[in-house]
Amino acid sequence: MAREEFFRAYLTAFFYVAGLGIGCLGILLLHCVVGGNWGVTVRRLLESGARTIPLIALLFVPLIFGLKDIYLWAQPDFVAGDPLLQHKAPYLNVPFFLARTVGYLALWSVMAMAVTKMSLAQDTNNDGAVGRRLRRLCGPMIIVHVLMVSFSSFDWIMSLEPHWYSTIFGALALAGQNLATIALMIVITVGLGGDPVEKDPGTRQNIYDLGNLLMAFTMFWAYLAFSQLLIIWAGNLPEEIPFFLKRFHDGWGVLGLGIILFHFIVPFLMLINRHTKRNPRILARVAILILVMRLVETFYTVAPAHHELIPFSVHWLYL
Repeated sequence: MAREEFFRAYLTAFFYVAGLGIGCLGILLLHCVVGGNWGVTVRRLLESGARTIPLIALLFVPLIFGLKDIYLWAQPDFVAGDPLLQHKAPYLNVPFFLARTVGYLALWSVMAMAVTKMSLAQDTNNDGAVGRRLRRLCGPMIIVHVLMVSFSSFDWIMSLEPHWYSTIFGALALAGQNLATIALMIVITVGLGGDPVEKDPGTRQNIYDLGNLLMAFTMFWAYLAFSQLLIIWAGNLPEEIPFFLKRFHDGWGVLGLGIILFHFIVPFLMLINRHTKRNPRILARVAILILVMRLVETFYTVAPAHHELIPFSVHWLYL
């Protein structure tokens, strides 16, 4: 049991940390395509975050030794007695799972290195050719990135409950990564520079724009999370509804209400106020709250998986 809890806690931490690095790449690709002053302040931070993906890939290695402890589809005896998992076996099997994971992380690493190298080359090239080539490259990369975020979240997290599925889950993971990344950029920018508005009034609009992005991704995440709940609850299908029944049971339901309150309602009410987005210190506090709640939401998704109505508890390994 301790071994299972260790790998479950490690997966929670890995998915959270990996989401920050991968999210940096996603936001960087977005800014390369659409441009805008909002990215000027954090462009180098995004590049630094994206270049951590090869290191994040190394963090996955310990999970290889715990696949059978956290994934039911990786247990031959369990699969032998489950017709549905036998049907899914061509996709949910250890060799193909590892091959997909290596593919995700390798391609993300190559994309990160290529984009950051070309981005830095713009500093020494003033004719604009590098920038135009970078924009043409990043457009297709965004499509590949979105697909990889979706399928990696299916593999790493959704397959913890292999009977359950949600077509929204990939988009929800993407929204969560982008939300956490914007929050992290705000915290680092304000933390490193003190109050950038006081030091350079020209950054006021950039900070305000980051606050708007934070609010937008907060709303987008909440919309997708509610849509997933509404569709599954209304459908009431035996393959889908147990996901929420587990998380409404006992103290898990209280934690779920806490996520609704502090992951969406409080940040939204704070960010809808223009004063919050024009005050870097207050905005940074809201961003810290969102970062904490992103970790809580990841725990809420991973911890109760493939358990039948377990009481709410936090194993010390999660700490």
